[in-house]
This record gives sequence, structure tokens and C-alpha cells, in this order.
Amino acid sequence: MISETALSLKPIRVLLADDHDILRQGLALLLGLQPEIQVVGEARTGREAVAQVDRLAPHVVVMDISMPDMDGLEACRTIRAQNLTTHVLILTMHDSEGYFLQALRAGAAGYIVKKAVPTELQTAISAVAQGGVFLYPGLAKTLVHAYLTQSSSPLPARAGEGPNLAQELKVLTPRELEIVTLVAEGYTNQAIADRLTLSIKTVQSHRANVMEKLGLRDITHLVRFALRHRLIDTEP
Repeated sequence: MISETALSLKPIRVLLADDHDILRQGLALLLGLQPEIQVVGEARTGREAVAQVDRLAPHVVVMDISMPDMDGLEACRTIRAQNLTTHVLILTMHDSEGYFLQALRAGAAGYIVKKAVPTELQTAISAVAQGGVFLYPGLAKTLVHAYLTQSSSPLPARAGEGPNLAQELKVLTPRELEIVTLVAEGYTNQAIADRLTLSIKTVQSHRANVMEKLGLRDITHLVRFALRHRLIDTEP
């Protein structure tokens, strides 16, 4: 995970992977206007993206799904297996439950659709660069629904998950519990900060503490925790 201090001293190194040249080059120009982001490379295929990660060591890969010579999901799995310091943000036209869940299982730290506004993309890049998660608004509910209904294709189980629910809740402070609930409902760090009148850094600190205390690896496990404790509405 990249510390907030480290990121404040240098720009976030971003690799863009998309087989549409106009879109990819447009993103490079757009992100290049942000002083906190540095586009260090571009790739037209999933295989090129994997090679570029090895060579350039970006903080974040902004990855399309539909690409030739290894699609974005396979490239994401390969990158996460080989390089734990590079995070993958899926940027796609596919606003569907199937692709969304596949991306999370492949190890993506974020999922955003191409119809999003530029500020949402910048927020997503910042979030995943700091070891957080970004889900396009509304998709967290999709994850909850999938967890409840797809028993034939369950989401990954957390090692050591036990039945003592009350004991698990005791390790969290009331504020941490509140933030867990909002994260599981799909709120971004900024939205949580605005809702609770906190700074983004405070929200990020609480999230990090929660993940460490509960031994959670990613958003799928956080949602599992919230569901087991009935912290969020189970209606899709």
C-alpha cells in the first residue's frame, strides 16, 4: 500500500490500458492536467499492460476490459499475482453485474464506467492508489445482491471467519462501525467525509483501522462482514 505521505510528495504514476487510441490519448491529456497524476505509459492490449507494469512500476493501471491479446480481466489477475504494489482500476463501458463481479474476483481495486464524469475518475485513481477501493455509485448494492443470490458462485471466503458476531463488533468503535456501513453501501471517501463532517484523511484512517482489525482484504470481504451483521439493507 502507498502511504498518504508518499503520495503527497510525488504524483500518482498511472498506466493507461485501452485499445481505442483516441480514448486512451484523450484520457492521457485529461489526466495530464492534474498535478497529482502523472501518466507514465500507455498500452493497447492486456499483454502490453502487464509488460509495462513490470517496466514502469505504476501506482495505478486504468484498465479497459475488452482488449485484444489478453483481456483486461486476465491482465488484472496477472498483474495482481506478480505485483502487489500496483493497483488496477477497471474503466469500462460495461455497466453490468457480471463484469463487475468478475473484476472484483480478478483483484481490481476499483470499477468505474466510461460515462462517469472526469472528477469521478480522478477520485477513483486517488482512492485505489492509496490502497482503498472505489466502486461506481450503485454497484455496491449489486455486490450485496450477488452475494445473497449467487450461491453457486460465492464470493471469496475470509480465512478464519467464525460465528462469534458479537465479539467481532466489539473490536470496532462506533465511528468505525458507522464508516463500515457507509463503505459497504457504496459511499466514496469524499461522500462519507461530507456526510459525517470529517476530513478525507480521517475517513481513510478509520477505513485502514477497520480493515486491519477485522483482517479484511478487499471490498468483497467488507460487504460480507456488513451482511453477516445486518448492517446494510439486503434489498437490491
